[in-house]
Amino acid sequence: MSFLNSYETIYILRPDVTESINLSLVNYYKSLLKEKGGHNIVVQHRGRRHLSYNIMHYYDGIYVQMNYQASGNLLKLLEKSMRFNDNIIRYLTIKYDEQNAFNIY
Repeated sequence: MSFLNSYETIYILRPDVTESINLSLVNYYKSLLKEKGGHNIVVQHRGRRHLSYNIMHYYDGIYVQMNYQASGNLLKLLEKSMRFNDNIIRYLTIKYDEQNAFNIY
């Protein structure tokens, strides 16, 4: 087993997605992480929030936070999937190192 890093990914969904699309995306990304070797996956729904600035003509978004342990290759696969998903308007991943500091990717 290769060394796993601790990551936190927050992604913002379009405000007009339905609850069923929201849940299916959460389940898809959670199962993708599990399938490809991710561990300790915790998903938190942060709810609908007002954006600081307009993103793709949206002023609100639905925030979802995922904390997990994974390899760097799995992170690339996850972010590529998010980049091509029309329901996700923004995502950000940070990596936690051993000193509990974090780095933004």
